[in-house]
Amino acid sequence: MGKRVLIVDDEKNIVDILSFNLKKDGFDIVVAYDGEAALAEFSKKTPDLILLDVMLPQLDGFEVCRRIRVHDRKTPIIMLTAREEETDKVFGLDVGADDYITKPFSLRELKARVNANIRRTDTQVDETEVELVASERPGLVIDKERFDVCVGGKYAQLTQREFELISFLAASPGKVFSREELLHDVWQFEYFGDLRAVDVTVRRLREKVEVDPGSPCHVMTKRGVGYYFEV
Repeated sequence: MGKRVLIVDDEKNIVDILSFNLKKDGFDIVVAYDGEAALAEFSKKTPDLILLDVMLPQLDGFEVCRRIRVHDRKTPIIMLTAREEETDKVFGLDVGADDYITKPFSLRELKARVNANIRRTDTQVDETEVELVASERPGLVIDKERFDVCVGGKYAQLTQREFELISFLAASPGKVFSREELLHDVWQFEYFGDLRAVDVTVRRLREKVEVDPGSPCHVMTKRGVGYYFEV
């Protein structure tokens, strides 16, 4: 049996099209047409990835995502939205989505995003444990067994994407990576035209691992270039 994808959308024609094309690629498909059903199917079927529409009956996609992330920080969630507003995209990432695609989208792009997110969850995290200790700031330890970061003796409760991002940056301390490079190497897909996902994930990561997110000392910005990890 292939990897399992949960498709959540109240438009049956979209569900049918996505189901047909992903089944052709070898995926096992589970579907739901409203937010409550999505949570029920998630609990019963433990999918490997979720395609989650924003506008849903009963519970919207943002609330479904938020509830799933209370118990599961690793399953990739890709939001599907017809909205163009930047605030909606940012909010989806803030509640724990890994990625978003704006309708109408090409099947090629959607399948590329699905495959990239499935692939990254199958990839083993680098086995190097990085520990930082500084005299005037708490220690930061990347715990490869828990897929999390310990800051000042407490775990930060990172999502899978946040953990992958800080692990990638920490593996090359001081090296600056552009947003395009991070999309390719961490998100594992080519640049499709929106780099906001990187910026939002960095902001969310800083809120969890930095003493003062406004003046970070670990995940740093090189203005006009990108991001790097400071030892």
